[in-house]
Parts: sequence; C-alpha cells; structure tokens
Amino acid sequence: MTSSANVRATAAKIITLVVREKKSLTDLLRHPTGQLTDHDLSLLKQFCYGVLRWLPRLQAIADTLLQKPIKAKEQEVAVLIYLGLYQLIYLRIPSYAAVSETVSAAHFLTKDWAKSLINGVLRRFLKSPENFLLQADQLQTGHYAHPQWLIDAMQAEWPDNWQEILTANNEPAPLFLRVNRLVFATEQYQAVLQEQKMTAVHDPSWPGPALYLPAAVPVDNLPGFHEGACSVQDLAGQFIAQFLHLRAGQRVLDACAAPGGKTTHILECQPDLELLTAIDHDALRLKWVEENIRRLKLPLKKVRLIAAAAEEVAAWWDGQAFDRILLDAPCSGLGVIRRHPDIKILRQSSDIKIYQEKQSALLRALWPLLKPEGRLLYTTCSILPQENRFILEQFCQEHPDAKPLPIHIDLGIQQSVGRQLFPKINSHDGFYYGLLLKTHGMM
Repeated sequence: MTSSANVRATAAKIITLVVREKKSLTDLLRHPTGQLTDHDLSLLKQFCYGVLRWLPRLQAIADTLLQKPIKAKEQEVAVLIYLGLYQLIYLRIPSYAAVSETVSAAHFLTKDWAKSLINGVLRRFLKSPENFLLQADQLQTGHYAHPQWLIDAMQAEWPDNWQEILTANNEPAPLFLRVNRLVFATEQYQAVLQEQKMTAVHDPSWPGPALYLPAAVPVDNLPGFHEGACSVQDLAGQFIAQFLHLRAGQRVLDACAAPGGKTTHILECQPDLELLTAIDHDALRLKWVEENIRRLKLPLKKVRLIAAAAEEVAAWWDGQAFDRILLDAPCSGLGVIRRHPDIKILRQSSDIKIYQEKQSALLRALWPLLKPEGRLLYTTCSILPQENRFILEQFCQEHPDAKPLPIHIDLGIQQSVGRQLFPKINSHDGFYYGLLLKTHGMM
C-alpha cells in the first residue's frame, strides 16, 4: 500500500465527516489524522477542496454509473467513488494511477469488500466519459455543481447574473495580499516579490495596498510575511477601511472581529486612533486577532480585545460611544463558496432566516453605541438580498436617525441601500457593503 492511497483514504474520511456530520472542512484540515509530508498535505487539501467543490456534479455522475445506491452507512465508499471521478475528470493524474490508488485506499478504511465495486465503477466511466458527463449535465445540479435550492435562489434573486455567480463559485479562489504600508510601499513589496520570481499585480482602481498573485503560494513562502510585511485578504475586504473614513483620535468598534484581517487593516490605515475595540464571541479566534496585530507590529496598546457576544452590550460596553462601528455580520457565506466549498453541503435554505435574525439583532444592539454623526458600516460575505439590502432597509424604516450613504466604488451593483459585489474569477469575492450615518437622536 502506498502513501498516496493513505492520503486518499484520509481525504475520504474528512469529506465523509463534512457530508454526514456537517463538520467544517477548515476545522478538519487544521489537524488531519496521520503523519503527512508537506506534499501529502498539499494533495490532501486538493482532494478535499476539489471533491466538495464539484460534489453535486460527482454525485450526479455516480448515480448514472451505479446499478443501485450505496447504503448510507457506507458513505466512505461513495466518497471514494466521488474522489476517483474527481481525479479522472479534473486532475492530470494518469487514469491508471487514479483508479489503482483510489481502490487501494479502501483497504485503509477497512473496506476491502468495496474494492471491486470502486474499480468497476471507475473503469466503466473511463469507457465512455463523455456520455456520463452528458447525462449528468441534464440535471441543473450536475451541470452547475450546486444544490438545487441554491441554484433556485440565485436564479430568483439575480436573473441576469446567476450563471456567472455559479461559475465563479466553482473556480479556485484567487490570492490577494494587503501590503502593510507601515513597513513597505506597495510598489516596494511588489519589487521584493518580483525578486523572488513571484508575479504580483496592482490595479489603480483597487485599494492602495492590494496585490494579486496569479500563481498562489503558501504564506510561509511570502517574503517577510512572518515579520509583518503583508496579510492575506480578499480584494473586497480591503475596501472596508476606506469606507469608514477613519480619523486620528476616533473610537472605533470592530464587532465580530476574528480572525483580524479588518481589525489590522483599520490600524494600518489609522494607527492614531484613541481606541479600537475588537469583539468576538470566540476567545480562541480572538487570540488570532492579537497574534495578527503582533505579527504586523501594530500598536496593541490602542486595542481592546473582548471575548463576548457583541449584541450583549451590557456585558462589555464601558458606556463611551463610538465614532465608527464596523459590523461584519455573521452570514451564510454564499459569496465565498470558492474559498469554502463545504458551504454547498453545510448550508440549507432554512438557515437564511436564522442569519437574518442574528444580523438584525446585532444592528439594533449596536446602533445606540454610535455617536451622532458617526458611521456604521454593515458588511457580509453573502450575496442574498435577504441578508443585506433587506436588513438595512427594514432597519432604516425603524430608525429615522439612520441615513444610508453611497458606496463609491466601480464594482458590483448599487442597491437601494448599499452595494452588492458578486464573486469574480481572478478578482474579488461576493460581498456586501451598507454604510449608515447617524443623523440625530440621543444616546
């Protein structure tokens, strides 16, 4: 048995946990089982992300190949078939190796009885791949590789854009860097990358620190990363600081702050704040915020880190109002599926109402903490109006002192309140910005 077969078996275990137990792929990959080399870990991630990205399509193909469905208790066997199909369709692994190693992986899962089944299904596919792909394409779920409820939602909400959105969701996520301009000018760091044979692109319409790397690399390979030269942050997130219109001496609240990309960008843009309060309900994730602040050599003394539920104001607020509030609200994440393809499995249509209630509760709780003439920026990485425009429209109806302000960028679609971005290939994720000015009213 080879280590490659073991990697495939580990991938099958992880994918099964996502599909059957609704576990987070990100969490599962933090501590994969077994001893893996760097090469094996890279292969494991490729298998897990790839199978979950294309899972609805792979399931549709497998359904046409199998004479009868695989029993639910044998989910790992079904996943090995999906994994084999993924390799044959989307990777440049020789077909004989893909089949052989996937069949061998059944042994590591103590599923030797399934070897002949897996071998037969994959070899049947190889006899007429175009035919089986064509059959899968007859189904929307097979053609677009998304669950039907999500396809229906995109068609309903974005009739002119839904196919573009689904296509972008199935592409690997691009790598954007945010240069720490307290350390490097953007063009200086671009030159440093070039010296290391890493191409980095900047567009004048982007935020000043933004660089796009067409060929993604591990963060450990980025020059000066651990010394604070840059951060990894999607292009959409890098617009946030400029919309806040930060000034020296302001008190700023970053609600739902972890893992700290927006917190640190606020500090990079305006290190002379009076105080930046960063809240997250998860104490462990809040540690990541502190680690990022230290890595980037930003003024930690200007930051108050609080592990608390932001909406439970009485438990953490000191009574002093804020000039700016950033509410990066918990959401369905439907704008970042390409970064987290397990969202296709983990989310259900019924989840949206739960997120709406949470988002509205946070807005109502935090609005009284904002000074008159202060600004609150509401953001999500969702592309559903129910989590974005609808939330702010209702809030503004209930709060006469909330005035929507325009979002001045040439990306996405202007909404009645705020601006909606869709995921774009080699560009930004799906994202929403809604900016409110507090016009009057007492604290």
